[in-house]
Amino acid sequence: MGIAQTIGQRIRNYRLQNKLSQEELAERAGCHHTYIGQIERGEKNASIESIDKIASALGISLSKLFEFLGSETPKEDDYAYQAYELIIASKSFKGRSSSSTIVVGKHSSAQTILR
Repeated sequence: MGIAQTIGQRIRNYRLQNKLSQEELAERAGCHHTYIGQIERGEKNASIESIDKIASALGISLSKLFEFLGSETPKEDDYAYQAYELIIASKSFKGRSSSSTIVVGKHSSAQTILR
């Protein structure tokens, strides 16, 4: 997963954690809701200014959004990092239907499923 996809997934997780729709987040950040969707899917490389507006609208700092990225990003087989990502994702799904599923890890042998 590239940086754009990772940041996009984190934005989606924080948006869901705040119980915001893409439209609500877009309005708070001053951008179009389709742009939010494209960023969340990793289809757009947003400017740092756009990411800053989105982070502010989510009530988080840029440093929190970019935590563990870059050359110090843990490897895929780092279970502590996978647990961190699972915790962040699970917070996003609190209060959602019991049929929601979160999958962590790319390989079937390393996948963790939370229902």
